[in-house]
Amino acid sequence: MQILVLILGIVLLHGACALKCYECIPGPSGSCTDTIKECPFNTQCASARTTSYAGGSKVDDYKGKDCVTPEDCVQASINFGDSQFASITKCCTTDLCNHQDAPEYSFSPNGKKCFYCDGTDCTKTLKCNKNEDYCVSLAVTEGGQNVTRKGCASKLVCSSTQSAKITVTGPEISCCQGNFCNSASSTTVSLLLFVTPVISLVLFT
Repeated sequence: MQILVLILGIVLLHGACALKCYECIPGPSGSCTDTIKECPFNTQCASARTTSYAGGSKVDDYKGKDCVTPEDCVQASINFGDSQFASITKCCTTDLCNHQDAPEYSFSPNGKKCFYCDGTDCTKTLKCNKNEDYCVSLAVTEGGQNVTRKGCASKLVCSSTQSAKITVTGPEISCCQGNFCNSASSTTVSLLLFVTPVISLVLFT
């Protein structure tokens, strides 16, 4: 009898404490409608935003909401000078606390510098922003030609332990630490990263 009461108490306690969050998963158009859902145990409410920029102007801006685990509450960005991609997941722990959209990425230099490519000249200086602590280099195909891209990236982009947060199907990207370490002769750690107008976090998959 005591065991039955204990089990019943646990079930009722779990039901009473279940967190309610807004859910809004963007479709192909990038828009969605808020609905209320009961979240699994040990998750948080989250608002996420992935934004791409080109030539200083915003190109794409995807916003969504869902229940996520604490380790999914992250920020990631990669900056190639002429284009930037950023993703922010802001989390909270009270009912329906994710009613606001995640904030837009802010460009604030952190003092670190890397090389970036202007055409075929990959010796241009780029000032890194916020948590972009790594220099990166990768080769992509554009217009049928192989093109080198260099720039700054956050730890999440370069960390093998966090790579599951990012869609891992594309060109090889090399990461290194230290100002201007992404020269042609730098020794780096390589991962696979799919660089699109959206850095795809688990909330949007």
